[in-house]
Amino acid sequence: MARLMTKEEKFKQMIETPVNRLIPSLAVPTIISMLVTSVYNMADTFFVSQIGTSASGAVGVIFSAMAMIQAVGFTLGMGSGNNISRALGNQEEERASVFAATAFFTAGIIGVVFLITGMLFSRQMVYLLGATKTIAPYAQDYARYILIAAPFMMCSFVMNNILRAQGSAMLAMVGITTGGVLNMVLDPILIFGFGMGISGAAIATMASQMVSFAILLYQCNSHGDCIKIQITRFRPNLKIYGEILHAGLPSFCRQGLASLAAVVLNFAAGPYGDAAISAMSIVTRFMMFINSSLIGFGQGFQPVCGFNFGARRYDRVLEAYWFCVKVAVVMLTVFGTVAFIFSRPIITAFRREDLQVIEIGTLALRLQLLTMPIQAWVIMVNMLTQSIGYGFRASLVAMGRQGLFLIPSLLVFPRIFGVLGVQIAQPLADVFTFLLATTIVLGVLKELKGLAADR
Repeated sequence: MARLMTKEEKFKQMIETPVNRLIPSLAVPTIISMLVTSVYNMADTFFVSQIGTSASGAVGVIFSAMAMIQAVGFTLGMGSGNNISRALGNQEEERASVFAATAFFTAGIIGVVFLITGMLFSRQMVYLLGATKTIAPYAQDYARYILIAAPFMMCSFVMNNILRAQGSAMLAMVGITTGGVLNMVLDPILIFGFGMGISGAAIATMASQMVSFAILLYQCNSHGDCIKIQITRFRPNLKIYGEILHAGLPSFCRQGLASLAAVVLNFAAGPYGDAAISAMSIVTRFMMFINSSLIGFGQGFQPVCGFNFGARRYDRVLEAYWFCVKVAVVMLTVFGTVAFIFSRPIITAFRREDLQVIEIGTLALRLQLLTMPIQAWVIMVNMLTQSIGYGFRASLVAMGRQGLFLIPSLLVFPRIFGVLGVQIAQPLADVFTFLLATTIVLGVLKELKGLAADR
């Protein structure tokens, strides 16, 4: 078994190892984690889609609630993680441990509140998320167990980001992938083997999230080179929350607006039947799968960026950014091209029996795949600005794709173009977000060049 690095060795690694070796070494475990997470999200959609179109639509409806859970988890996780990276880069270990504990216990408290509220108002919740009368019963069955898992999911997102922020992406990967593999194994067994239907898919997700939580908590507290999560370090005060939210606001904007956009998408697709909701749900999950590889790669960049910015190695921040941009654009262009060619078979695999789902989903998928290269640029701009603490500018970029541009597109274009308006909304939002991100990052890069020249 490989020897674990001391904190001093890890610090040296983060500020001295060439970025073209360091970033991939940190990114590979995260890419695997993200891909496994996306695959088991798609597994839920795939297996539930075999039950029927309305059941498939229910997964899309509850995806909005899961996006809310992710929004809280990522906000606290990324907010604390970015502060932890910069604190460790400045060799302030005690400060880093306060951020870790505060984010973790806050996530648990919010998760319990989310669970109780959701259980009390489950029927109202599914209709609020865009369910039709035929989808609602399936959505309620699915939501029941997802809500139970909410506290564990939120805390897991926090721990995953805390481990990555310290350069321990491999430890984070173990927890995420174990839960993901378990989910994929349990899905067909519970749905079909035990005849539990859509509830079986939700129970599989709940069980896998609990297992991931237990493994991640063990990883955080059992390794000497990691910041431990301790209740004695819990500091629920305005100063700490202010710093976490400042750094995590872009994640909240991105994930929170993703949740709101998913609800608006369900309502926009609703007039065209359960088939339209089901088709857009499938496309959304598949696009998450494609983007997960890039997000995983970018999350290998973030601790490097945070560490070196904290250590005032601005030259390495710039070098790491341009290295990641080149890799990201090539990666998504290749993935997008392959998926474009096989778009129809991909959608057909999910809902073979419903020609309407196939037709709506195929065109929507192809239109979104056309914007893959510019999505790569947008994601890397967002990760750079967030990692170095430029919270407002990072938030603007994060808000663009799912909020500033997508939601208005979904409100306007379906009224003009019908179902085609639903299908073109996301690609148009991507183009406008690209223009916004480019305007913002040019100023940031100029600032970083100035800071590097002054050293």
